[in-house]
Amino acid sequence: MTKFKLPPEVTALVKARNELKEHYKSTGLKFTLDGNLVGDLGEAIAAKWFGIKLNAKGSTAGIDGTTEDGRSVQVKATGTGRGPAFRQIKTKANHLLFFDLDFENSTGTVVFNGPEHIATESLPKDFVGQRLVSRTKIEEANATVQKEQRIPMIEIKEE
Repeated sequence: MTKFKLPPEVTALVKARNELKEHYKSTGLKFTLDGNLVGDLGEAIAAKWFGIKLNAKGSTAGIDGTTEDGRSVQVKATGTGRGPAFRQIKTKANHLLFFDLDFENSTGTVVFNGPEHIATESLPKDFVGQRLVSRTKIEEANATVQKEQRIPMIEIKEE
């Protein structure tokens, strides 16, 4: 798995969140970064670190963007350490990028980078609602991806 630093824009957001947590520490408020925000952060990271050209939000269910060579890509992200969740949809992406974002340390890990069908092999063919691929299963699936099947990461100089 590849580790990376979160982009400075994300780090600024995390710093502001941490300041809120510290200020309201006695209240027990956690100011958890979750849900749509984490997904949007994952897509921004895919654009920056992998050169993914993002689609307009909601334009194609299950496809968040495309690679330079035209492969469709779905991006998933977590800030909890769990595996990615999938819905039963007709459109399938060629590729999946799945990131685990460590907001406390301003780093991220590429947990899966490969053909989406490899990541979703453990899911039942038909299901209702959302289904989670466990962290163990997604890591095992990533280990089977060949180097030439991965989207290369862009080398970005420190900002």
